[in-house]
Amino acid sequence: MDNRKIANNTVTRNLAELARPTGNIYETTVIIAKRANQIAAAVKQELSQKLEEFSNYADTLEETFENREQIEISKHYEKLPKPTLVAIDEFEHGDIYYRMVEK
Repeated sequence: MDNRKIANNTVTRNLAELARPTGNIYETTVIIAKRANQIAAAVKQELSQKLEEFSNYADTLEETFENREQIEISKHYEKLPKPTLVAIDEFEHGDIYYRMVEK
């Protein structure tokens, strides 16, 4: 994904235009959903790795304290656009490679 601005809110889209590359809105939906799942998994793994640096397994619930850096990292990820919005943007700009299985 390049540095395009992706809206963080709902955008009304023309379904006929969105379905044009595949010819079927349901196939388009499946492609976008699968890409959104890939993006969500990658973001979750990245966030988990960053937060892992702050975890201390010796802490109990009473000893747990809030780490300022950990809070900032979490806030950054909360501000990111949702994976579905990123996937739709990638699909609209032709950045998703997909192929149909031949019968």
